[in-house]
Order: sequence, then C-alpha cells, then structure tokens
Amino acid sequence: MRPDERLSWGRTVGLGAQHVVAMFGATFAGAANIRRTLQRPHSGGFTTRPTKTIHSERRLTLQSACLASLHAHRDRQAREKQQAGAEWADNGLVFTRPDGYPIEPATLTCNFNAHPRRAHLQAIRLHNLRHSTATLLLEQGVELVVTMELLGHAHIGVTATVYAHVHLRLQRDAIDLLGRTLHKPSEATSQTDGDGDPPLCAAPVR
Repeated sequence: MRPDERLSWGRTVGLGAQHVVAMFGATFAGAANIRRTLQRPHSGGFTTRPTKTIHSERRLTLQSACLASLHAHRDRQAREKQQAGAEWADNGLVFTRPDGYPIEPATLTCNFNAHPRRAHLQAIRLHNLRHSTATLLLEQGVELVVTMELLGHAHIGVTATVYAHVHLRLQRDAIDLLGRTLHKPSEATSQTDGDGDPPLCAAPVR
C-alpha cells in the first residue's frame, strides 16, 4: 500500500465514534472532528496516533446524505455488536469489522475497488477521492483557503501547488469570458441585480 493510501486508510478506519459529532450528543453539529489516525506499527496490531501535522486536526462539515448514511451505519453496527456478544471488540471506532475490530487495509482497498468495477467506471485509488473532491470544489468556485482547510494542508501554498493545473484552467476560463465580454458588449444582459442596480458590463474604449 502506498504512503498516501495508508494515510487515507488511517483517517477513515481510525475515526472514533466520539469524533463524529453528528452522531452523538444532544445537538446535531453535523460535523466530524479529525483528531487521530489508526496505524499498524512494525510490532503488529493497531494503534491510534496523532495526526500527521497539527493542521491535519480539523473539523469537517458533513452533508445531510452523509449523516443519513452514518445513522444507518450506526444502527447496522449496533446489530452486529448484539450478534457478536462477548466476542465484540469495543474499540470505539465508527468503521469496524462485524466483530468490532479495525478493518484491514487490504480489505478496505478490495471493497472500495469493487464499487467502480460494478458501476463500469475507471478504477481509481482510494486517495484519488481526495484529489477529486479538491478539484471539484475549486472548479465550483470554492475559495482556495476553504479547500486548504478541508484537505488539512499546513499552508495555502501547498494547495495552490498541488492543484495548480486546476487554477490555470480556471484562469483560462476567466480570461476567455473577459475576452468575450470585451469584444461583444452587446451580449451583456440588461437585467438588474438583486440590489436594483444594472450589472457591470464592458464598454469599448475609444
């Protein structure tokens, strides 16, 4: 397993129930607190350790669909715990095997790879979901600093460097839009904005 895949696995299966704020407590915060990762030391077994950097500790807002999925998973896990009885390993983890023990990295990878294969999609690595998320956010106009916080990067320069290809494509789209506006100002809409003022438009300079 590649280092980045190990990080993705550690963040996923190392998520403790106490870190999923949305699942517990009187208030529905709708967020997950990333505090620790699950790792396998050379001595064997599993252990929880601090995140890679202080910036990796972060609070992630969860979508309503994700919350619903977590609730369904919690109910399913409760049934598994009841069936396992005394054999259940109470590790306080959100994602476990049916007996409560942590999920093996190879098992997680195998189960993940099965989804795109069943959907007849191109195979991708688990860690690619992280890159796909960042790319989609940036293309939808989400600010770079927000994307940085979601990814847990220490500096905004890291995010800007890793996703420079996205930034350049957005710049090109912006310049193309500017060019069309400058060369065809008559196509600018005459509708007013929400404040009642006409929208800004370009005018040819004589």
